[in-house]
Amino acid sequence: MRPVKNRRRDPAPSRLRYRATRLWLRPGFRRLVNVGVPMIAGLAASWTLMAEFDLAGSVSRIWNDTRAAIVERPQFIISSMDIPGVSEDLAEQIRVAAFVRLPANSLEVDVNQVRERVESLDAVERASVRAHANGVLEIRAIERLPVVVWRSMTGLQLLDHNGVRVAEVDSRLRRPDLPLIAGAGAAAHVPQALRLLDGAQPLHDRIRGLVRVGERRWDLVLDRDQIIQLPEEDPLSALRRVMALHAAEDLLDRDVVAIDLRNPERPMLRLSEFAESELVRLRMIALGEDA
Repeated sequence: MRPVKNRRRDPAPSRLRYRATRLWLRPGFRRLVNVGVPMIAGLAASWTLMAEFDLAGSVSRIWNDTRAAIVERPQFIISSMDIPGVSEDLAEQIRVAAFVRLPANSLEVDVNQVRERVESLDAVERASVRAHANGVLEIRAIERLPVVVWRSMTGLQLLDHNGVRVAEVDSRLRRPDLPLIAGAGAAAHVPQALRLLDGAQPLHDRIRGLVRVGERRWDLVLDRDQIIQLPEEDPLSALRRVMALHAAEDLLDRDVVAIDLRNPERPMLRLSEFAESELVRLRMIALGEDA
C-alpha cells in the first residue's frame, strides 16, 4: 500500500480574508474604524458619565452663573435711549418701533434688528444704532421730509421728494403749507410735479394743485376754476410759455377758463360763457349787425 503524500498548502487567501482585505483598503472604512469608532465610544462614555454624575447640570449652572456675572455688570446696562435730530412725533414712533425694554443689556440687544425695525417706518429713510459705554442707546435717523400732499383713492398722503410715502393725514388743513397733487400715478412723478410748481411761481398764490390725467400728463389747476392743460412731452417748456404770456398780457387775469396746450403746435383758449357772448356781441357790432 502506497503512503499518502501531504498535499501542498494553497498560498491563496481564503474568501473571507480576501473580502476583509478589500474592505480595509477602502479609505472610508479605514476612517470609520480609526476615527468614527473611537469618537462614538468617547461620546458614549461621556454620556454615561454625565448621566451618572449630572455633569450637564453642573456645566449649565456654571455657564449661567458666569453669564449672569458678565451680563449684570453696570457697564453693559442700557438705561436710556437718545434719538437726536428728528421731530418729537417721529422720535416717539422710533421708540415704539425699536422695541427695546429699558433697562436692557447691550450684549442682548441686536442693534441690526433694531435698525431694521426703525427703517421700516415710512418716515425714516435711513438709520444707524449704537450702544455706548455710558448706558445710552443712540439711534440716528434721517427723516423723510414731506414736500407734497397726494390726494389718492385711499385718502391724503404726505410724500417726500422721491414720491415715497411719509405719513397719512385726515385733512388737507393739516398741511396747508404743502402743495397738492392728485390723480392715479401722481406719486411716481413727484420730481416733475415739483419742477412744474417751481415754474409756476408767478401764480403761487393762485395754485390749487396739480392733477395727473390718464397717468400721462398734468393739469395745473388755479383758483377761479382756471385750468392749464399741459402736454405729455416737455410740459415745463409749455408752462414757461404761458407764464411769459401772462407776464406780458395778464392772460390769466382775464375771463379764460382753460388754456389747452396738449398739442403744443395748436394752443387753444377756452373762454367763460360771459366772455364768449361778449366776444360774439362785439363781432356783430364790428360787422354792423347790432343796433
